[in-house]
Amino acid sequence: MGRKIYVESYGCSLQKGETGLYVNGMMERDDSIVHTPEEADMRVIGTCAVIRKTENHMLERIGALSDSGPTRVIGCLPPVSMNSITMKNIEMMSPLEFRGLYKGALDDVEIKETSILDGIPINQGCTGSCNYCISRVARGKLLSRNADKISGQVRMQIERGVREVRISSLDTAAYGKDTGIRLPELIDRICSIPYDFRLRVGMMEPKNTAEILEKLIESYRNTHVYKFLHIPVQSGDDRILESMNREYVAEVYYSIVRKFREIFPDSVLSTDIISGYPDDDEESFGNTMKLLETSEPDIVNITRFSPRQYTKDFSRSPPPSNHVKRWSQEYTKIHHEILEKRLSGQIGKRKNVMVTEMGRNGTSVCRDDSYRPIVVRDKLDLYSRHEVEIVEASGTYLIGKIQN
Repeated sequence: MGRKIYVESYGCSLQKGETGLYVNGMMERDDSIVHTPEEADMRVIGTCAVIRKTENHMLERIGALSDSGPTRVIGCLPPVSMNSITMKNIEMMSPLEFRGLYKGALDDVEIKETSILDGIPINQGCTGSCNYCISRVARGKLLSRNADKISGQVRMQIERGVREVRISSLDTAAYGKDTGIRLPELIDRICSIPYDFRLRVGMMEPKNTAEILEKLIESYRNTHVYKFLHIPVQSGDDRILESMNREYVAEVYYSIVRKFREIFPDSVLSTDIISGYPDDDEESFGNTMKLLETSEPDIVNITRFSPRQYTKDFSRSPPPSNHVKRWSQEYTKIHHEILEKRLSGQIGKRKNVMVTEMGRNGTSVCRDDSYRPIVVRDKLDLYSRHEVEIVEASGTYLIGKIQN
């Protein structure tokens, strides 16, 4: 009789993919995944510590899970909070074990259960040293996984029926700076797998993306690759970017977006903004608003500055809260206007889409070639392909009508 394992995972796509792959590695033949912590013999929680509010939520959730029995805690929280967690039934992954995941421990994991695997993690840490970033503290310097091991695990997913695969890290554009095999070559290797599937590439920092942009664009031309680009700019003001130690200026972001949209005009762009960073003022707010208005990202993730212990910015304070609240509201407002404009521009177009998940009330959620969500009011088979006409834009997604 095998173990019953319950899994929860929080935070970025890297952490979720990491947790899923880790649990696949610990599973034995007779083990199974269950859906409630109470019925499990072992609970595994993948944690995030990006802001203080998130860390507090993680601690509360760990406590609740540990009340049900033995609980394994992995992810970014243990390296930065290990000594402060003293709950019963808790086993914490050590920092050395965490780094060890990228020194071979994940490489030969056989994927047995695809339902808990959000994607394949490709590298640990990053090449930057941003003054505010706790993830950099938790994960350390860059460690890239073996390209053949990554593509092998992608192939395992596909052979088990998955048709949308993802690769992720804190910065996928940094992949291979420590090994010599860079991200475009990894994408090419994955795209050579002889099956019908789609690949979503995870977040890329502007500095490293600019270094590989021409080759990256060539790799993105492959029909397997979603024309989706996540570039976290954080601010549109060069003075604030320098204060953050981001190691680029806003024009680097602009140039990447211009080139990508020139080659792939229907692409989807995602970015991140920190609102209320120390030294933010009306001028930096205005420059960030201008960046959003000019580059028109489809997705904007807005986070208020949260000082984190062990970072250089821990002792720094944000601007007055009334300013930060207003700036955040204005960022959100302009993003909604941009999204409405860009989604409305899709109405009337015909698209080839793939069903990626089941929706509510008998609907199906599809994705177009740019990873844009399209809801169809029909119950369709997962991963089936269809031609749809876009008939309506609704909030953050499109509504399509089957044409075949």
